[in-house]
Amino acid sequence: MTATARVTPIRPKAEPIWLAPAEVAARVPGITVVNLQELRKKGQGPAYFKPTPKTVVYALTDVDEWVSRSRIATKDQS
Repeated sequence: MTATARVTPIRPKAEPIWLAPAEVAARVPGITVVNLQELRKKGQGPAYFKPTPKTVVYALTDVDEWVSRSRIATKDQS
């Protein structure tokens, strides 16, 4: 009798979803394209990529994580 090993299947890595600054602004209430540009100049805001000198894109996961990190717990939620 031979033992059978249990193997966890490897999930393929999901392709990133890229967002233009206007798409980020549409996704996050209160954020504008100009706000994003100012945050980039200050070294703040969500992580971004510059595939060309004039192109800025954001990964959807980076935008969602950035918003999640800004969560503020109230007294009722503590």
